[in-house]
Amino acid sequence: MSHERPARPVLGAAAVVIHEGRVLLIRRGQPPDEGEWSIPGGAVELGESVEAALCREVREETGLEIAVGAFLEIYERVERDADGAIRFHFVVLDYAATVVGGTLTAGDDASDVALADPADLDRFALADSIRRVIDLTLAPGDAPGGAPGAASVSARRNRRAGPGGR
Repeated sequence: MSHERPARPVLGAAAVVIHEGRVLLIRRGQPPDEGEWSIPGGAVELGESVEAALCREVREETGLEIAVGAFLEIYERVERDADGAIRFHFVVLDYAATVVGGTLTAGDDASDVALADPADLDRFALADSIRRVIDLTLAPGDAPGGAPGAASVSARRNRRAGPGGR
């Protein structure tokens, strides 16, 4: 289903998936941002919970089953065309997640997948918003055991994206 030129914002969910110390990335196979590396996620379907949508999207795009962890932030993206009309409007809920099963393979809207070493993320030319939420997830938390994404979640709510993709 195309989310181009929506009548209202599209609710989405995305996951910063950490597996064995590596970050799960996908190369987008569809607009917006076709060909760009990102984190897995997509639109919530009618009647579907956000958590169920997140699990479904990660499974469809990567073949992996996840356990959804801490809420990270709300990301909003509005993209306009040359005439100023809204081309895309997404409101995305970002969560931390961990792998609990499956086999890594690109599928659905992903043209490629990678488990990236955090020290090697620069080579993926990630959008600033993606890099920021990954860095927040990898930062030691203030929860017992320093759980990823646990520190200062409320400080990361309602951030708006500047120009550029997600």
